Amino acid sequence: MNPERRWLLALLCSLATGMAIGPALAADDSKAMAPLPKPAAGQQVATFAGGCFWCIEQPFDELPGVLATTSGYIGGTVANPTYDQVTYEDTGHAEAVQVLFDPAQISYERLLEVFWRNIDPTTLDAQFCDMGAQYRTEIFFHDAAQKAAALASREALQRAKPFAGAIVTRITAAGEFYPAENYHQDYYVKNPVRYKYYRYRCGRDERLQELWGKGT
Repeated sequence: MNPERRWLLALLCSLATGMAIGPALAADDSKAMAPLPKPAAGQQVATFAGGCFWCIEQPFDELPGVLATTSGYIGGTVANPTYDQVTYEDTGHAEAVQVLFDPAQISYERLLEVFWRNIDPTTLDAQFCDMGAQYRTEIFFHDAAQKAAALASREALQRAKPFAGAIVTRITAAGEFYPAENYHQDYYVKNPVRYKYYRYRCGRDERLQELWGKGT
């Protein structure tokens, strides 16, 4: 990523998180890493990378049967990475969301459907206005059944896709998932105005409609 693009990305992120407009975050533990919910008996986890993790949390939170979502980092080479490391130091991680769900209420296949409809699967190492490998799209499977379902869903989408571009979303075995800092968790709830401004300026919803049609 060239220096100018890095500077613009840093400015946009700082405006969105509020770090550039006052010390509000410095007074609490918002930069501490969030705890990661552990699945109880009968519960499962799914992990998806789809660009900015703020924007992937929301659609999963709205689904009955989803018990929790956690923004974090996966797929890199550094243990316990911070947001700044992932953004600026090329650690190899993707911004991702881990979904804790009850398979008796919602299937993994349904989660895959929601994932596809909330990303642009045609762009490599980028999503909307965000550029860099940390914004890649990737499905991280946790067992053989998830791998088979993910591969089948990508193949079905390739046959039936309503857009011209090739699908470049990867499907990879899940490694260690590291929760992101507290201020990233449920960002769309805590900071609704900044969140909506970010989505608008990034062109996310406009591009999703181009790909998937109105009502996406």
